[in-house]
Amino acid sequence: MKPVSVMAHRPAHIDASEWQARVSLAACYRLVASLGLDDMIYNHISMRVPGTSDQFLLNPYGLLFDEITASSLVRIDIHGNKLDDSPHEVNVAGFVIHGAIHQGRHDAVCVLHTHSDASLAVSAQTEGLLPLSQFAMRFYQRQGFHDYEGVALDLDEQQRLVQDIADHPVLLLRHHGILTVGRTAAEAFMLLYYFERAARIQLDMQAAAAGGAGPLLIPPHEVNEKAARQFWEQKGDILVAGEREWPGLLRRLDRLDPSYRT
Repeated sequence: MKPVSVMAHRPAHIDASEWQARVSLAACYRLVASLGLDDMIYNHISMRVPGTSDQFLLNPYGLLFDEITASSLVRIDIHGNKLDDSPHEVNVAGFVIHGAIHQGRHDAVCVLHTHSDASLAVSAQTEGLLPLSQFAMRFYQRQGFHDYEGVALDLDEQQRLVQDIADHPVLLLRHHGILTVGRTAAEAFMLLYYFERAARIQLDMQAAAAGGAGPLLIPPHEVNEKAARQFWEQKGDILVAGEREWPGLLRRLDRLDPSYRT
């Protein structure tokens, strides 16, 4: 299949940098859906509009993740108000969490939040994700925790969200779900992918242990920290999460359904 040009369907009123961001964000929605990590029309993945500090792209309320396209994304301000004449509405209340992280973290270009099953299950465990697999080592002592306060509708919760995520790449929302922060949509997506996979492995191991397989073996702190640093400092041939995987994922989307680019 001939690759689809990122610029092929760009409307004249949207500049090239914003359109590229829209295409990447739409791809992220489709990829989350392809893994079954979406929650129908709920949850959000937001991205800062390039060249701005207070404008963001968000999914239109009512569309499934696998229906999202670059042109259907809605441009909003930090309060969730629409900034263009899009026919679509957004879930303003759903932007409470995202708006807080975007404001509190300069590196939060893309903020991804899901209710994915395994990550949610792990969020209710005291220590969250345990270093039981190489997938999990990436997040060793690099996960924040935010206690459940009810549906995130109150603006005064934003300060606590920012405090709880601190400089971590991942925030576990207790009894609620997971939030990842990326410098790109690719990074936010791959962090979700690796965390969710590690969480599934943890649950399987815990089930086996409860069934009589014996106690779980956790490596010593020094080994866990070494592995985490290898990931975050890009030792050897390790790259930033998503940098190597993203082109292949886009090729797969283009083979299956390139409409996300429209």
